[in-house]
Amino acid sequence: MTAQGFWIILEPEIVTVVSLTCYGGVNEIGGNKVLLEDGEVRLFFDFGLPFAHRSRYYEEYLNPRASWGLLDLLEVGLLPPLNGIYRQDLTLPDLWDRFSSSPHYRELHIDGVLLSHAHLDHSGYISFLDRDIPVYTTAMTSVMAKAIQDSAKGDFEKEVCYAIPKEDKKGARAAIRYNKAAAQQRPFRVLDCGAWSGELGHFWEDTPGRRSLEACPLETAVSIGPLPLRCFPVDHSIPGATALAVATGRGWVVYTGDLRLHGGRGQQTEAFIHQAAQLRPVILICEGTSVDDETCPVTEDGVYSNALKAIREAKGLVIADFGPRNVERLLTFRRIAQEIGRYLVVTAKDAYLLRAMHYLDPEVPDMGGDPVIRVYQELKADHDHWEQDILARFRDKLVKAEEVGRCQDDHILCFSFFDINELPSIRPQEGSLYLYSSSEPHNEEQRLDFYRLHQWLEHFRMRGIGLPREELGWKVPQAEQGLHASGHATGPELLKLIKEINPEILIPIHTENPGYFATNLEGTGIRVHLPRYGEQITLP
Repeated sequence: MTAQGFWIILEPEIVTVVSLTCYGGVNEIGGNKVLLEDGEVRLFFDFGLPFAHRSRYYEEYLNPRASWGLLDLLEVGLLPPLNGIYRQDLTLPDLWDRFSSSPHYRELHIDGVLLSHAHLDHSGYISFLDRDIPVYTTAMTSVMAKAIQDSAKGDFEKEVCYAIPKEDKKGARAAIRYNKAAAQQRPFRVLDCGAWSGELGHFWEDTPGRRSLEACPLETAVSIGPLPLRCFPVDHSIPGATALAVATGRGWVVYTGDLRLHGGRGQQTEAFIHQAAQLRPVILICEGTSVDDETCPVTEDGVYSNALKAIREAKGLVIADFGPRNVERLLTFRRIAQEIGRYLVVTAKDAYLLRAMHYLDPEVPDMGGDPVIRVYQELKADHDHWEQDILARFRDKLVKAEEVGRCQDDHILCFSFFDINELPSIRPQEGSLYLYSSSEPHNEEQRLDFYRLHQWLEHFRMRGIGLPREELGWKVPQAEQGLHASGHATGPELLKLIKEINPEILIPIHTENPGYFATNLEGTGIRVHLPRYGEQITLP
């Protein structure tokens, strides 16, 4: 009461609850899906395909049934039962009646997905989200995601950038014919760039097939509703990777995505660490793929030196096998090819990706004018529309199996295991080199692929280096190491990163050993919260 006898009525303080819930990346590598809620705003950090979980139920010739929409994925837990966030054209009648009793079921709307990079274990299951939900990411990730989808086989698990609309056909979900419905593009909001060239705009707003596209032009964004956003370029094995931060009502929440410090752009990760520390985050969500690796990591310059030595000494054909979309590694082999006077021969799919990336990054070779890169033309009765475009656009740079076979000392082929069936047409001479520059197998299916690869190399009497061997427990021989630089920071590097950023709370995901962080951060003052699937973590 005041001196004048009036009561002052104070409005009650509105307390905003801020929480995180992990629906993927918990005790597994990949499949990240981290829900952030702040009042009425809800968003996901990544919405990835969980490869390890998926491989428990499916393999190459056993896949979720597209005709049943979301059913199979919900049944085996590949998607969380969150009613309200998924595509209606993939939702069968009474679907949610089957899952409403799940302990993780809830009705939910979301305002966006913050996408850290274009690897499918972070981006793939955006395919199933409602097409009106915007994706916030970098310009390069946007372009790469579209190029990857354009050049992939039609698959409802890979409709990240645009969705092929489905309709009910005798109770099943079926794609509407291309001449009756356009593909529907998701809204992408770019966090790091706002200047689009005409060529980039045309690439983004077009599909490479006969189906037209209901396009959503690229736009820029700095916030989701009232929540400011920040993105920080980081070094990873794919261009465009970024760490992300959101200013919540309880302070900054920072998400590392996937990163490393030993690649060609390690300075970007160092800059992120410095800038994130200045935010004084309440939460740091950190990846831990390689926490058990405490060795000094191989750098990309180290890969260049070791591969150069091996290829310089090679006689006959050289095949370089490295991870898909690892453009930094492709450019390493381009540098080697130029230095020793060979052509670097890429697949049409690689050429399509490089062409798209060049719109944004002049350091990516211009396929039309590059004197070193050529494009391998497979013998096919029919080519997809995107491939027809590449073959027509770069007709002066095409090389067929017969020419590679005649002039084996002139070429380095960028092939993977899944291109190995081209060898009977090429007939590599005895002693030709197969140089493996990627990661070791993670599961039985990948080990079986390596077994088959060794059979091919023995059949053609090719020399393989850097290949994991069965007698070594599918490890690379000590003398052949140094041909691959991991896309992930080691355990000691991650601990250093976390201590420098110094969050109040650390949440480790994207790792099979989250306890590593609790053990090694004890006594630092940083609280480590080991997440459980579907557990809501309320911020202090």
